[in-house]
Amino acid sequence: MLLATDADWIHREVDAALADDELTVYRVRAGVDVIPAMKEVEPDLVILDLQIGNMGGMATCIAIRNEESVDRVPITAVMILLDRAADTFLAHRAEADGWLVKPLDSFRLRKAADTLIEGYSYYEGVDEVSDLADPEAAAVEA
Repeated sequence: MLLATDADWIHREVDAALADDELTVYRVRAGVDVIPAMKEVEPDLVILDLQIGNMGGMATCIAIRNEESVDRVPITAVMILLDRAADTFLAHRAEADGWLVKPLDSFRLRKAADTLIEGYSYYEGVDEVSDLADPEAAAVEA
């Protein structure tokens, strides 16, 4: 798994919730480092913090989708960690496979990661523009 965040607390929470004997959480601190890291690590899941330095989670997700479309990186599940429920519209537009709204907790992180790795989408938060997400969180087939 690849995590892109410049916030140490997010790294600690994600690593504590998801890392185990079978899963390693690799970290980059900038959005521009995600594509090269994906080529090196070949993660099953990429988790992007919404606010990452000068290339945020939305722009990074769009860059990943562009690279996938020309076969420069394998198609990979992408989850964005949102600052607020109103950001779900942006995550949907960036073609994220799923998202969580901060603050985070281990149970929700594990549930979302497992769902995405299994090939489904995971949406959480209120999305007034799309029916993809609801306040209770939903897993839908990708």
